[in-house]
Amino acid sequence: MNIHEYQAKALFAKYQIPVPNGKVAFNPQEAQAAADTLATPITVVKAQIHAGGRGKAGGVKLAKNKSDVASIAQELLGKILITPQTGPQGKEVKKLLVEEGVDIAKELYVSWVADRGTASIVLIASTEGGMEIEEVAAHSPDKIVKLSVDPVIGYQAHQGRTVGFKLGLPKEVIGQWVAMLGNLYRLFIEKDASQIEINPLIITKQNKLMALDAKVNFDDNALLRHEDIRAFRDLDEEDPLETRATAHGLNYVKLDGTIGCMVNGAGLAMATMDVIKLAGAEPANFLDVGGGASKETVKEAFQILLSDPNVKGVFVNIFGGIVRCERIAGGIIEAAKEVSINVPLVVRLEGTNAKEAKQMLAESGLNLTVADTLWDGAQKIVAQVR
Repeated sequence: MNIHEYQAKALFAKYQIPVPNGKVAFNPQEAQAAADTLATPITVVKAQIHAGGRGKAGGVKLAKNKSDVASIAQELLGKILITPQTGPQGKEVKKLLVEEGVDIAKELYVSWVADRGTASIVLIASTEGGMEIEEVAAHSPDKIVKLSVDPVIGYQAHQGRTVGFKLGLPKEVIGQWVAMLGNLYRLFIEKDASQIEINPLIITKQNKLMALDAKVNFDDNALLRHEDIRAFRDLDEEDPLETRATAHGLNYVKLDGTIGCMVNGAGLAMATMDVIKLAGAEPANFLDVGGGASKETVKEAFQILLSDPNVKGVFVNIFGGIVRCERIAGGIIEAAKEVSINVPLVVRLEGTNAKEAKQMLAESGLNLTVADTLWDGAQKIVAQVR
């Protein structure tokens, strides 16, 4: 789960990580009122969307005169920001962070991220703050310092000092750096984060460290034990179909293709999408109905798939291990009675009671095609959509 910058900075403040003073605003009047409470003559107005690259897209504005904040807010609110992370459709700005200006002497980059490959928490730091870290890695990899921390042992102060010295940080900020890394690591562990990124982390002209930006992602599977983090969820930033799927216990990710996929098991779903692409089309989604799919689950899955106007055909690919195939077949038949399936439908069922399931489908009178294999099913749905 992603959260907004202003929410991440509120968390940072609780963990003694320095951030600029600022307030969230939902309209120009609130933005102006927030600016009037800040002590600095320069005010920063920042669009709040779940995507990076806001500055380059025109989502971050400087107001040298506080009286300009309301007009800047008026310009940003309702604007569609298009960044490399939003896709061409962009995202609408519905809230702003109004923040004090800060004297910047140096910009840094720092992040903590979970690394499944090494089963560790990795610190990534660089002197090239304010830039996309991917660009730095591609063009100046020598300017990136990495450190793997064993979560059993945890972060140690000497590790922070080592990284600070490698970055060539001024001696006046080394102590702050070591403490801040420890606080970030504690936040990462205590709140089950999957990534914490500050870009840029700045050194002010007064030799103080401050998080000028904040990006925090959390492990969805751990949200049940973090009510405070769940409260940060912003449904306006999520795809409505993905939100609907989550409410019904379905794992769904919308894509840009035309073949809707209904599969049980993440691995089989990935393989199904690959085979559809191999057959010459593009998947419209990732949809895992789970190992214990019921008739109600299948019906809801169909409704979600067919709510996507890009879907021109549906491929159901089920392996009956935990869930029996005739149960899925029954769900398809029941769903067809309540949902208008007006696109080609290909069904491939294999595993427990597959024979009985195929017979049920054949006798149902539904306008569908039964496939024998994964490749057979992919070829049939692609051909029918064409």
